[in-house]
Amino acid sequence: MSAMVKIDKNLIRDLARLLDEEKLSEIEIELSGSRVRVVRQEKFQNLAPLPFSGTDPVFSPSSSPREAAASTETTTIPSPIVGTAYRSPGPDAKPFVEVGSNVKEGASLLIIEAMKTMNHIQAPRDGKIKAILFEDGQPVEFGEPLLVIE
Repeated sequence: MSAMVKIDKNLIRDLARLLDEEKLSEIEIELSGSRVRVVRQEKFQNLAPLPFSGTDPVFSPSSSPREAAASTETTTIPSPIVGTAYRSPGPDAKPFVEVGSNVKEGASLLIIEAMKTMNHIQAPRDGKIKAILFEDGQPVEFGEPLLVIE
């Protein structure tokens, strides 16, 4: 038989207020062997890619190091968070972009799901998709290159 644990609603409210005040996404504490975790989840969040100089050489399976070094008009779009990357808004939907697609600044390029939140990753500038460096549904790490725009 498991012991019934009384939940301190005031503690949870205090932790939720602390999340807001400190602009945290989650907080967890342990008191007397009981653990309480409060997580803020927003339905959708648009994340802009990390700023890059736009002149970083890009190495992809379709280019040699010499070709990548010669290309100075490319921008690598890295993952701004850890999560699962998706090329389309849903399982039966067509991908946001393909290699060769022309994109406008601010257009959605992909979605990264993190903690059940769908984060739309947007184009930092106008351009043409030169390479897609991830597979649909692939786990991605912070800073991992995802797309190349020229």
